[in-house]
Amino acid sequence: MKVKREFFERDTLKVAKELLGKVLVRRDRGREIRGRILETEAYRGEDDRACHARFGKTARNAPMYGQAGHTYIYLCYGIHELLNLVTEENGFPAAALIRKIEPLSDHKPHYKSYGPGNLTKFLRIDRRLNGEDLVKSDRLWVEDDGFRPKKSQIKKAPRIGVAYAGEHAKREWRYYMGNF
Repeated sequence: MKVKREFFERDTLKVAKELLGKVLVRRDRGREIRGRILETEAYRGEDDRACHARFGKTARNAPMYGQAGHTYIYLCYGIHELLNLVTEENGFPAAALIRKIEPLSDHKPHYKSYGPGNLTKFLRIDRRLNGEDLVKSDRLWVEDDGFRPKKSQIKKAPRIGVAYAGEHAKREWRYYMGNF
C-alpha cells in the first residue's frame, strides 16, 4: 500500500526511523524497480548545521520548505544525485535522506545493497524528479508492504559526511537496519 501524506507530515526523526523497511518504488519505461529502505538520515531546520537549509531558503533547497511527501534531489560532489523525502510542516525545511536500499526487483542487481549515490542510479532517479509528489506520483513512491524490522535490528549513529557541522555532526540522526 502506498504511504499516505500523513506519514511524512510528522517529526523528521520519527519518519527517518520508520522509513526503515518500507519499499521505494520507481516506475520507469513501463516497469517497476523496487528497493527496501535499509538506512536513512534526518536533516531538520535552519538551526541544524548539517542541513542544506542552514543558510536559508535557496533555489536548490526550496523543495525542503515545501509540502511533506515530496522529493528533494540534489547533485553531490558533481557526481551523485541523492534522494531526500520531505517531512514535517509546509514552510519548515526538513527531509530524510535515503542512504541505502536492498534491491527487490526481479532483474538481477549487481549488489546486495546500494548506497546513497548508487541507489538513485539503480532506481533511475535523477533531478528531473526533484519536487515529485510521492503521494500522487505514478513514477516514484513509497510503499508499506507490511514488513517490520525488529526493534533490536534498528540502530542509530551519527550522520555521515557532515564533519563541517561541528557538534551537529555528532547527532545520532542516522538510522539503519543491523543484522539484516
